[in-house]
Amino acid sequence: MRQAIHELKYRNFRALAQPLACLLCDYLADNPLPADVLVPVPLHPKRLRERGYNQSRRLAREMGKMMNVPVVDDCLFRQRYTSPQTRTSSAEERKRNIANAFACHNDKLRDKQVLLIDDVATSGATLDACAAALKAAGASSVWGLVLAREI
Repeated sequence: MRQAIHELKYRNFRALAQPLACLLCDYLADNPLPADVLVPVPLHPKRLRERGYNQSRRLAREMGKMMNVPVVDDCLFRQRYTSPQTRTSSAEERKRNIANAFACHNDKLRDKQVLLIDDVATSGATLDACAAALKAAGASSVWGLVLAREI
């Protein structure tokens, strides 16, 4: 799993998005979560330019096709550039690093049940920060789903 995520995330191996999204959908089949929309964790525009794509967006789009659930990727955005979470050494540092990094452009997600999609969670700080921004924008619920949990 680590190698597959690394290939998708850093080596632009697009063909992995579909089978990895399939794993997420299989998980949801056994462990249903409420979802009116799928929302990928956004990258800061600088990181998006560097990488050329958002791996979480690719996963969400593949899932959206499989589940027939809309993907909303133009509301939640990263308003502050942060160093990569993988370069932080503790859960507290990750929380500080990502605090207030996200916001929503509009109220497109008001009263929606949001399923937030990302590739990896370590401390959960990124998911928590995204969820706070989504709830502040009026989302009725926010659940997070990731491919892997790194401990």
